[in-house]
Amino acid sequence: MNRYGRPFKQLVWSMALGMAAFAAGCGGGGSGSSGPSAGAVTASAATGASGGVCTGAGCVSIGTAGNLAAASGYAILAKTGVSSVPNSVVTGNIGVSPAARVTLTGWSLITEPTDTSFGSAQVAAPGRLFAADNVGAPTSANLSTAVGSMQAAYTAAAGMATAGGGLPAGGPHECPGVGAMSDVNNALPAGGSFPVTGLPAGVYTCTVGVTIPGNLTLNGTATDVWVFKIAGTLTQSNATQVNLTGGALPKNVFWQVSGTVDIGTTALMQGVILAQTNIAVRTGATIKGRLLAQTAVTLDQSTVTAP
Repeated sequence: MNRYGRPFKQLVWSMALGMAAFAAGCGGGGSGSSGPSAGAVTASAATGASGGVCTGAGCVSIGTAGNLAAASGYAILAKTGVSSVPNSVVTGNIGVSPAARVTLTGWSLITEPTDTSFGSAQVAAPGRLFAADNVGAPTSANLSTAVGSMQAAYTAAAGMATAGGGLPAGGPHECPGVGAMSDVNNALPAGGSFPVTGLPAGVYTCTVGVTIPGNLTLNGTATDVWVFKIAGTLTQSNATQVNLTGGALPKNVFWQVSGTVDIGTTALMQGVILAQTNIAVRTGATIKGRLLAQTAVTLDQSTVTAP
């Protein structure tokens, strides 16, 4: 016994420490969600005037909250333009770069002497609008860095390994009619429907476009994180809602979409949308989150509130 006792105890302690480290790196629901090994980028838990940023395991970094040199400094950030059909209501900053101020259409921009930013009756104070051709420093440099931050967040989310979610093998959850949603253990078969009730935290992969035809509920805690990787378009039907329960927060929900995003009339969307192309928010729709587009964002009498 003495000959093997010490090596055996060392093995037990090593296994215990390894399991503790694994548990500390996991978050979300079901069979575990993404940690650093899944390609996650952890953001700071700082808060600021523009709202908090993602917390917990599996976060996609968009920078420190309120930093105008990061995607986190904006409720809406786009590369080619941000337009509004009045009257929209935005709580948070709006930025466009490398496009110029002429692509901020429908806002009735209010200038100021230093030409650092613009005001608008549709943007609640202290929110401002920023364009790449604002000559007041450091607007142009900040926007360039913020766009880089937005693109890096998109790439980080796209590179995450599918994880967590807690969907059972052979379960009923899939991307509607066009391709399966998978969790860490299995690719689920066709035959189910989206949305679902109480979808737990995790990194979900949808191989093609997704439609949200009815109300979708995400259930979790204030540190649980959802990442939906969509290799196609995202369409939310009119008058539908993405609801968060159990303490779940919009800042911890990420929609990484390679195609266009279309949010239907009077719909409620929650989370941070990372779109490779454009985002259209239809008449009377409400966004609780951020709209970060690598082309344009269009609002039609819509409401956007940064988390």
